[in-house]
Parts: sequence; structure tokens; C-alpha cells
Amino acid sequence: MLTLGEVHTGLLQNSTSLSLEHTTQLLDLLVGERVRRSERPIAYVVSPDQLTGVDCLLPTGSGSRTRGVGTVVSHATVTGGHVLQGSTYTLVGRAEANRRLPWSHYLSRPGRLETIGKVDARDVVRGFLTTGSPSQVLNLGAICARLIDAVQESTRLDRRPPFRSRRTRLRWAVLPSDDPAAEAQGTFRVESETLRTLELTVGHDDVAAVVALCEDLALHDWLLTTLLALMEASLTAPGTRAQKVERLRPAIDCLLHLWMPAARLDESVLPVWRALERRPGFTRQWESSVNRIRDQVTLSTIALLEASLS
Repeated sequence: MLTLGEVHTGLLQNSTSLSLEHTTQLLDLLVGERVRRSERPIAYVVSPDQLTGVDCLLPTGSGSRTRGVGTVVSHATVTGGHVLQGSTYTLVGRAEANRRLPWSHYLSRPGRLETIGKVDARDVVRGFLTTGSPSQVLNLGAICARLIDAVQESTRLDRRPPFRSRRTRLRWAVLPSDDPAAEAQGTFRVESETLRTLELTVGHDDVAAVVALCEDLALHDWLLTTLLALMEASLTAPGTRAQKVERLRPAIDCLLHLWMPAARLDESVLPVWRALERRPGFTRQWESSVNRIRDQVTLSTIALLEASLS
């Protein structure tokens, strides 16, 4: 069964890191539903799942019109008290009855979108990953954005973030493999400054493991993108070395300790992360950037010591 999803990642609009307890209260979005949380290896909180009913056309690369009806699952997460994500996904499959059914039928199958008429899974993947979201076509990004906006507008936040940053979007799709024992594989692309795509092929049907992989990849892509942007803005701007290091303080305080790729992932999806570590080499670029920041701090400290001695 085809799976489509999107993850939006951004900085929580608060001046300091939120405690685990305050984050849990922030993501308590549904009365009577449990907020999941963990402290190891890093503070991580997940809101209850929300369902959104959709009745629309599916995106296709060929432009063919395929209607889908069902529900989309979405939730919000906060990592380390600083990074907010909105995640949305749905499973797409052929309806048994080739007609529109009552909503009670679709609500009894949460997170599933049933197609009316013929559907080419690869054509849908191509359309979903490579085109925008015109009106009347499935738009998972809009659901993500709405969820993140709802969290950011909470009165529990002071709306004074420690630095300015962009949201990034990861649009992903999963095609089932013909071989159930096949190793998970993925193709990751940077489409623009804020959009990335991931096309996956997996042999199992563990949707939760795939969603966790995509959220983890989106988180670490945002961390790396944001760190590089802060470094460029800080180190290329005029000023003394001490002033440049001071501009890097938000990165040191808020970002450096959050890098823990694949820490919570299932073994079945780890081959995808291992491939990304080989090329383009996420951790290699992260460690190089962190070492450069530490070198700047060291040189600034030496300069201050020399100035005090003189």
C-alpha cells in the first residue's frame, strides 16, 4: 500500500527551552487523549494523533484525475524543548466499492485514503513529490502548517525565539517492495532552500517505523540547515572575533546538543540512515561545522587572554 506524508520543522517560538512538563502541557491538544513523552536520550514529546477528513483529487505526474476519500493522521512533536515538528501522513489504497461511501466507513479506517477509480501508485508518487499543491488536490503540507501554527500561537509561549530561522518541509512517499525481506532504501533530494523530498521503498508494513524515520531525518536536516545559516550570517558579518562568537551563542545554547541521528529508530529503517551518512554525509558535515564553531570560540578566548595580559 502506498504511503504519503509530510513533515514541517521549525524553532519553537519561546526564548528558552521548555521543560518536559511544560512541553507536555503545550502538546495536550485533545481532551482525554494521552501525550507521549520520553527523556532518553533527549527530551521528546508527541501530541495525540488527530484525524482530518479529506475528499479530493490525488496529485499525479501525468495529470490524470484520481479521487481519494478518507482520513489523514497528524501530530506535533517537540524535541529538546526547542524544535517543533508537524507530521502528517496517510495510506493510499484502492477502494473495494468503486463509489463514494458514508463518512462512517472512512472514520472506521483512520489514516487511510481510498481511491475511486484506477490509480497508478508510481504516478501518484511522482506527482506528490515533484509538483505543488493546486486547489482540490491533496495538500498534506497545509495540514502540517495549520497544526504547527496552532501550537506556536499557544499562550504558554512567550513568542521571543533566541534567533530567527526558516521552517523546512520534508515531503515523503513510500512504495512497497515486491520482496518482503528487501532492505529499506531511500532517495533524498534537496529541492529548494526549504523543501526536501524522500522516496522510500520498504519490504515491511510498519508505518510507525517509517514515520519515525522521516521525522528524524527532517529534524536533523533542519538542525544542519539552521546551523549552517547561523554560521554564514555570524562569520561573514563585519565585527571582531568576539562579536562573531557572540552571534554564534544561540547555536551553542540551542542546537549543538540536539544532534542524535537514528537514536529512536527501528532496526528495519536504519539502512536508509546509513546510506545518508555515506552520502551526502549528514554527521560528517555537522561535526565539521561544530569543530569550526569551537575553533572560533578557542581563538576568541586566546585573543581575550592576550589582551588581558598586555
